[in-house]
Amino acid sequence: MKNILLHYGTPFENATLELISGGLINQTWKVDANGESFILQRINHNVFSDPRKIASNVRLLANHLQSINSSYRLIAPIKTTAGEELVHEADGYFRLMPFVKNSKTIHVVETSAQAYEAAFQFGQFTQAFSKFDASQLQTTIPDFHNLKFRYQQFLDSLQSGNTQRMKACSEEIKEIERYHFLVDQYTGIIHNPAFKQRVTHHDTKISNVLFDSNDKGLCVIDLDTVMPGYFFSDVGDMMRTYLSPANEEESDLTKIEVRPDYFLSIVQGYSDAMKDELSAEEGNTFFFAGQFLIYMQALRFLTDYFNDDRYYGARYENHNFIRAQNQLKLLHQFTTLKIR
Repeated sequence: MKNILLHYGTPFENATLELISGGLINQTWKVDANGESFILQRINHNVFSDPRKIASNVRLLANHLQSINSSYRLIAPIKTTAGEELVHEADGYFRLMPFVKNSKTIHVVETSAQAYEAAFQFGQFTQAFSKFDASQLQTTIPDFHNLKFRYQQFLDSLQSGNTQRMKACSEEIKEIERYHFLVDQYTGIIHNPAFKQRVTHHDTKISNVLFDSNDKGLCVIDLDTVMPGYFFSDVGDMMRTYLSPANEEESDLTKIEVRPDYFLSIVQGYSDAMKDELSAEEGNTFFFAGQFLIYMQALRFLTDYFNDDRYYGARYENHNFIRAQNQLKLLHQFTTLKIR
């Protein structure tokens, strides 16, 4: 790692590194050099086939903010002495980023106020680029939030997947098919001109927001999945990961519940940040946003289970089956929520 840091000049010759745990995709270290702190990351080349697309996207966004004299805080990579945003070595692509002082990350949403702050930050991120042509961004993960594509993957798995596993999942398959109307709704929405493609984060888990010591949001981080997208991708991912005190790994389905005040906080926080950016039709689809993302994740877990856990892997027998059951229970709880 110290050889990587030498690409950034002599101030890093005597730097110290500390491996940071918690990330599931990229490998991350905290770097201390000359009294300052930085973040060094190795980008997962298996997930992001061309990390240069990520660098290009962030560069475009940073240039746009500079061109309009925006004060929005975008965490962009530090350039090497050769003026590069990435260091490419035999063992991968690396980037160095500033460490935001007096900041912290939260891994579990514990209050509705935290949900509001996170939603406000992700809304503010998209709103900051309201005058930017999102079509200039490159796609870093093709079809990432394409529900029609994910449903077709599910159908394909029914034709070529593990028949033994499918036989044991007849009820879950019926549940997936029962909610197929969401695929039709999604297809209609993306062809509706009232729904605008914007700069969208696509990975709005709470740990991708930096907070201060008073739990006030500072900015969003991890811009790898920033692509053109729809607002309901970001809102839906927040609802999927914030609404229940039990996360997607919980096997005791009785612990899965939906907290209405968290739902309202997400809607309010995102709306406050976006101001008048959303159309009236978009503003009426916050509930769909939650259904959309929860359903899509249930599809992906069950598809992977039928495909013998090729994508997500499994830490124990039936891991992805449990995850799929978890998300279907969350979808049911959310769909029956009284507050819309």
